[in-house]
Amino acid sequence: MTASSTGGCDRVIQVVEYALRALPAGERSVLEQHLAGCETCRHELEALRPVVAALGEWPTDVLQPATPLWDRVARRVAADTGAEPALAPETPWADEPAWAEVAPGISCKILSTDAATDTVSMLVRLAPGVAYPPHTHAGIEELHLLDGELWIDDRKLVPGDYSRAEPGTSDHRVWSETGCTCVLITSSRDVLR
Repeated sequence: MTASSTGGCDRVIQVVEYALRALPAGERSVLEQHLAGCETCRHELEALRPVVAALGEWPTDVLQPATPLWDRVARRVAADTGAEPALAPETPWADEPAWAEVAPGISCKILSTDAATDTVSMLVRLAPGVAYPPHTHAGIEELHLLDGELWIDDRKLVPGDYSRAEPGTSDHRVWSETGCTCVLITSSRDVLR
């Protein structure tokens, strides 16, 4: 574990991505091994569980541990009890939403939609130097930046920052010099210009 200047672990951003199921598949087992030995990251994961649950209509298995972690726990319990291990299914991530490139350098992963309120929750990734189109908000927009840096007009966001925009307001320039990933909850009726 590497301590950051705040006394925490430098892998906390990966824990956030893991909780949101945005961590690339090849990095999951490495992070799960890290979680087994890092109390800071385990506490962060536990603190994120209610946040992830509040994102709405995700599949109910979103918070189940990935197969390597589940299997290690099942084998340890079986060794202590003498019972057969209850191993995880072969494909616990099979229902994971897919990333889609919606424009050059802009990818989205739809997490949930609510047709009754015209609301969509998604993960959004901008490649370095890419701008999101100027737009007017049809409803409340909430954005939580997970990694990278993001500029919304003249305001710079860094990991952990939250932005809320009210209906009828506009973002004229949204871009990332570094590339970024964020959780975005917004109206499906936003007007792009």
